[in-house]
Amino acid sequence: MGGSKTEGGTSSSSTPVIANRRDPYEVLSVSKDSSDQEIKSAYRKLALKYHPDKNASNPEASELFKEVAYSYSILSDPEKRRQYDNSGFEAIDAEGVDMEIDLSNLGTVNTMFAALFSKLGVPIKTTISANVLEEALNGTVTVRPLPIGSSVSGKVEKQCAHFFSVTISEEQAQSGVVVRVTSAAQSKFKLLYFEQDNGGGYSLALQEDSEKTGKVTSAGMYFLHFQVYRMDSTVNALAMAKDPEAAFFKRLEGLQPCEVSELKSGTHIFAVYGDNFFKTASYTIEAICATTYEDTTHKLKDIEQQILRKRTELRQFETEYRQALARFQEVTNRYSQEKQNVDELLKQRDNIQSSFTVGRSVVVGSGSNTQASSNGGNHKIPGGDGENISSPNEEGTSDSKSKKKWFNLNLKGDKKST
Repeated sequence: MGGSKTEGGTSSSSTPVIANRRDPYEVLSVSKDSSDQEIKSAYRKLALKYHPDKNASNPEASELFKEVAYSYSILSDPEKRRQYDNSGFEAIDAEGVDMEIDLSNLGTVNTMFAALFSKLGVPIKTTISANVLEEALNGTVTVRPLPIGSSVSGKVEKQCAHFFSVTISEEQAQSGVVVRVTSAAQSKFKLLYFEQDNGGGYSLALQEDSEKTGKVTSAGMYFLHFQVYRMDSTVNALAMAKDPEAAFFKRLEGLQPCEVSELKSGTHIFAVYGDNFFKTASYTIEAICATTYEDTTHKLKDIEQQILRKRTELRQFETEYRQALARFQEVTNRYSQEKQNVDELLKQRDNIQSSFTVGRSVVVGSGSNTQASSNGGNHKIPGGDGENISSPNEEGTSDSKSKKKWFNLNLKGDKKST
């Protein structure tokens, strides 16, 4: 919102490929108790000295530029500087460093790949062309006036900038000033703020990258006499890439305080920098006095305080969530194990019960010949009217007697009839 503090268009840089990294203080030739302004001044000189645009035939200069940019990315960030002072590079490596590229120094093929990755949502930070920064530092840029309460529309070429001067009265400075840029074409751009340099030129102090909000892209700087915050969306994008589940909890971590919260009366220099990969960037820039937006100013202050409180709550909730999730996974694993144990016990029970009946079926033969099971007892045959049949060892005795008696009865009856 108020812009991220930067110099040379580099708030961070990819880690240089160096076997033994040098102490950042040594690289920038500053002491450990140097002020932010001293570090910024040292970096600005070295960045312009070693920038690839000015040293196309010197590959060593490119490596030195990366080393200078990397060192500044550590020392210009209060938290990273503290971590380095306490634990060295290990603490910085654990946090990770964002990737940042200079589009003006890329070939066509690499630019196409960068554009593709950006389309896919990969967070790619871009630096500002050294030519633009050097022209501003030398005071050779063309500056157009942007009166308070007015807007200007235009198109800026990629890796180029349009400069504007905003003159603020004492009354307007007290009320607060807002400078915003929007693009209905959803162009990518940077809103830049420059400070007056002792040499008569302008040095980059703040920058704000455009973000997509609804159907437009926009960026703004808010100088309202209270702490205003800017949202760095790359923090959430990187968290999403590392751990999608944790991305929600990191969503508000990108809210960073703006270094400048007010402007003094006088003339101030802003610029719109074209950050598209191939085409020009369409934009509308406007400067507004907050006098007629008093209610909106209070709402902005209130909503950002709510967001800060919510961020604190989310940090606490993440710990609770992680603990609950670990417990949930534990009981889920136990549930699966207990279910398996119960299934196995019931299966064993069924097998044991089945062992009581296996191999004990009864076989019934055809006709009058019927065999019983191995017990050898008398068995009833269906349809036999309850009559018993003898076992095979009794066939020669009882059966023969019954047949003889039946024969004798029939003979006697026949004789009487005759």
